[in-house]
Amino acid sequence: MPLSVTAVPCLSDNYLWLLQDQSTGAVGICDPGEAGPAIAAVEKLGGRLDLILLTHHHGDHIAGVADLQARFGGRIVGAAADAHRLPKLDQAVREGDTVALGESRARVIETPGHTVGHIAFHFPDGAALLCGDTLFSLGCGRLLEGTAAQMFASLAKLAALPAETLVCCGHEYTLSNARFALTVEPDNAALRARAEQAKAQVAAGQFTVPTTLAEEQAANPFLRAGDVARLAAIRSAKDSFR
Repeated sequence: MPLSVTAVPCLSDNYLWLLQDQSTGAVGICDPGEAGPAIAAVEKLGGRLDLILLTHHHGDHIAGVADLQARFGGRIVGAAADAHRLPKLDQAVREGDTVALGESRARVIETPGHTVGHIAFHFPDGAALLCGDTLFSLGCGRLLEGTAAQMFASLAKLAALPAETLVCCGHEYTLSNARFALTVEPDNAALRARAEQAKAQVAAGQFTVPTTLAEEQAANPFLRAGDVARLAAIRSAKDSFR
């Protein structure tokens, strides 16, 4: 595959994503919420860092940027709409813009909902979607700044990508998301199978992500909501779920 994408755990339940363009060796990091694991991941690949991608402004996705860039350099890319609350950007991007990592190219998708300036990066050649906190395995992000209508539209954009696309999300939330999702669709066989798979993965010390869009469309109740009202109701129920 032209682009390799590897999950690196950081903080309590975050993932940053390590990217390498196989043809040129160019290296990128998405959402370095903590400097130590990000630096270690780059060192393991030889100490080269070309690109730092940011999906949104929350501290658990950007706190490692300053130390990471001070050590290795790297071009910082984030949403133009959020430039005022992100680290200083070398490339401020909007919907449809292209970001290069070696010979790999990502298309920028604006995905407001969790925050108003949230974006995602889709690398078609690597079949990878870096979606931050918009789409999770069996879940979606809280509506901290945006509306249910915005989140519904954002999820629809992501759902339109190829089914084999890898969902590279920002947190390890699958088990807790599965518990809630089963209250929404208790008879969904794909969801029940995914929940059991996630339990086995965690028990074995494995990550539960990335998943694929095909898996999420079969099992994720937020992607399966047919309209904004349904999404809003599910999201509200999830917010109070214990």
